[in-house]
Amino acid sequence: MAFLAGPRLLDWASSPPHLQFNKFVLTGYRPASSGSGCLRSLFYLHNELGNIYTHGALPIIHCTLACRPWLRPAALLAYTALSAVAGWRALTAPSTSARLRAFGWQAGARLLVFGARSVGLGSGAPGSLPCYLRMDALALLGGLVNVARLPERWGPGRFDYWGNSHQIMHLLSVGSILQLHAGVVPDLLWAARHACPPD
Repeated sequence: MAFLAGPRLLDWASSPPHLQFNKFVLTGYRPASSGSGCLRSLFYLHNELGNIYTHGALPIIHCTLACRPWLRPAALLAYTALSAVAGWRALTAPSTSARLRAFGWQAGARLLVFGARSVGLGSGAPGSLPCYLRMDALALLGGLVNVARLPERWGPGRFDYWGNSHQIMHLLSVGSILQLHAGVVPDLLWAARHACPPD
């Protein structure tokens, strides 16, 4: 996909401070640029190109609590508020490990929903729950790889353009999203066709 000559790329020490979160990726940083410069960066090689080309729990809660209409709106609102707080904490986190921890409460809330569903307190399509568990496992693995800075920690400079932890995290995120899709589509079809038992 890279076919334009881009600007002179920077090393880690000369890159903008907001990009200096991985000291093991030594080169290939884009300089600060305008909106059109960012758009142009889709077409030349730099150390974030793979991330650009590789980039939902509310439907899960909606389907899990389909037969609990009194609880569903509160759970959806609480998860939305929790997501907003997690997003803010991640954006203002002083470190990558703090950024990962910012999403801990969200993960805990999803696991609570998954647990309720696994013991029969929730509803949904048979077979969707394992997809959701794989979704969270892939997301967690991606976050841990990114925080650990592997594999570039073992070979600084060798993974500047391809194969660094941030790119691996993006690939695992794509896998996570595919698992979400594999669970949500059957769940939504189930919810559209299923009649809840009378209270």
